[in-house]
Amino acid sequence: MSDAAMTEERDAGAAERMTEADRRKRLRERRISASKGAERALGRLAVQRTLRERLALLERAADVHDLDEPSDVYGDGVVAALENRVAELLGKEAAAFFPTGTMAQQVALRCWAGRTGNPAVALHGLSHPEVHERDAFSQVSGLRPVRVTSGPRQLTAEDVNGLDEPFGTLMLELPLRDAGFLLPSWEELTEVVEVAREREAVVHFDGARLWESTVHLGRPLHEIADLADTVYVSFYKSLDGYGGAAVAGPRAVVDEMRTWRHRYGGTVFQQFPTALSALLGLERELPRLPEYVRHARVVAGALREGFAAAGVPWTRVHPEVPHTHEFQLWLPYDADDVAEAAVRHAEETRTLLFDRPWDAPGPGLAVTEIEVREAGLTWTAEDVRAAVAGFAERLREQVAH
Repeated sequence: MSDAAMTEERDAGAAERMTEADRRKRLRERRISASKGAERALGRLAVQRTLRERLALLERAADVHDLDEPSDVYGDGVVAALENRVAELLGKEAAAFFPTGTMAQQVALRCWAGRTGNPAVALHGLSHPEVHERDAFSQVSGLRPVRVTSGPRQLTAEDVNGLDEPFGTLMLELPLRDAGFLLPSWEELTEVVEVAREREAVVHFDGARLWESTVHLGRPLHEIADLADTVYVSFYKSLDGYGGAAVAGPRAVVDEMRTWRHRYGGTVFQQFPTALSALLGLERELPRLPEYVRHARVVAGALREGFAAAGVPWTRVHPEVPHTHEFQLWLPYDADDVAEAAVRHAEETRTLLFDRPWDAPGPGLAVTEIEVREAGLTWTAEDVRAAVAGFAERLREQVAH
């Protein structure tokens, strides 16, 4: 092939890729626009709300903190109040606020590595640091991740006991988001922790979404957190805050974490908007999470029934009975076709059934995440089935086209 022909072929390939990228960008813009224009939504991502809508969250800030006191400076004031509240909820001696969960967990685990003398962190291959943080543990913090398993399930005591090398810390993501927001049973969780203790390792919970785990585990937050030496929690994933995270644990370890937080650049001058939004989330959203979890199970059942009635070959709600207020939905169609049908349904009916993107785990497969929050509580099972029928009609048209 001549140089000119090779160049032409390369340029054609680049143009095709750009066209695909443009198409996906346009679909995303339509999905966001349809979400904003929907008269009714099963769920709506916080990042799709306007600045005005997000700022309105602080209108009730006086309900959770004295707004006449001086604003925070490098972690005092309202930030310290938030730390104390988290420590109280999780039954720990102290807690430290961090601007991001990525930073929070690196700091906590490197503190344990220093204390145990072992930088190896045993974790699930689908855990957030392994999948979404660009190897931050090893590249930034000198930690050595040891994958216990990468299967789409929670770790078991047998998995941990079977590791053929020592580890300083066992990190458990509760729930395991990329496997379908999966939780172990209470008995399975205690067995895993006991095995880690027998192997002289400390236990750290990646509890970004631990807040909504109480229904499935059948225990209050402080009792769940008591199994671990340190617990990381997020303030925006379930609590609707602006961002931020905290790690709770023994006071001496938390004090050391504050030192490393400063070294990592995480001791920010003022964090009062984020801290206030987190306190509001703990006040307003935390008590409602069990209700969201219970209704998610109603929605999951209605989705299965709706797709069966619409003649879809098969549908997978995973887990079949959701462990939290979030779960996965799998369909046997090309992800692009499903995404287009979902947007068309929202645009034409002004009813938003699916607010998140559709991924393609394999040829002819599409998967998305469903989250049931306050807006979803108004949806009956019949509402869900009716919306599924409308979506399925457009999906058939899209596939035929």
